[in-house]
Amino acid sequence: MLICTVTANTYCQSKVLAPDAQIKLALLSAPEDKREGATVMGYSATKELTVLRKGTNELICLADDPDQPGFSAACYHKDLEPFMQRGRDLKKQGKKGDDIFKLREEEVKAGKLAMPKQPSTLFVYSASKEDYDEGGGGVKNGYLRSVIYIPYATAESTGLPLKPAAPGLPWIMNPGTHGAHIMINPPVQKEANKQ
Repeated sequence: MLICTVTANTYCQSKVLAPDAQIKLALLSAPEDKREGATVMGYSATKELTVLRKGTNELICLADDPDQPGFSAACYHKDLEPFMQRGRDLKKQGKKGDDIFKLREEEVKAGKLAMPKQPSTLFVYSASKEDYDEGGGGVKNGYLRSVIYIPYATAESTGLPLKPAAPGLPWIMNPGTHGAHIMINPPVQKEANKQ
């Protein structure tokens, strides 16, 4: 459901889904065998991020942000939470992508922000606005990509290329930085059914 306000500028905000719907949709980003035990964070009626369900395994899933267009849910290893939380905090302060990256890089180097010691995975499940029922009815034509954070890894230390050799093959992004990660972007396929 969209709530629109008409002023000199017109803007629309999406309604926050019920916790059960947020949990169901957020878990689409998690591997099936990890969904039952994952912690799920989502949004309160006032759009504050909160824990909707405490989990029992190593994954944290993040529900779709109702103020962003389309659909995007993420699930990541709990050791990435300080990194993810810092990004959310900086974004709340009005910082943008490049500035957030630079600030976190400085903080990691200064020992103020911890990054995982082992490779740690992030899964992102997304869909366009047209493929998302904002009333909680589901997602169609969703796309799942994987990211494996390996801080300060390089193309040389991993043997990975700096761009994919073919669709779906892994490559390294942001090599030599705190945010170095392996990207795995499967070819886009249209799904016929709703999730």
